[in-house]
Amino acid sequence: MRRLLARRMKFHLFGAFFVSLGCAALYKFGVAEPRKRAYAEFYKNYDPMKDFEAMRAAGVFESAPPK
Repeated sequence: MRRLLARRMKFHLFGAFFVSLGCAALYKFGVAEPRKRAYAEFYKNYDPMKDFEAMRAAGVFESAPPK
């Protein structure tokens, strides 16, 4: 029973490190990278003036009344 806590702590410390490393990798490649690609694809063809004119025509802005 000597040093039982130290042995178990070492095992759990390494296990927790590798599990957290795995979770970080899964998040990066499963969430962050697809999100970056989606934003890049959206802004590749995005025209802010066209969007502004559509919102202006819909009456969204108080300072820029519809024409």
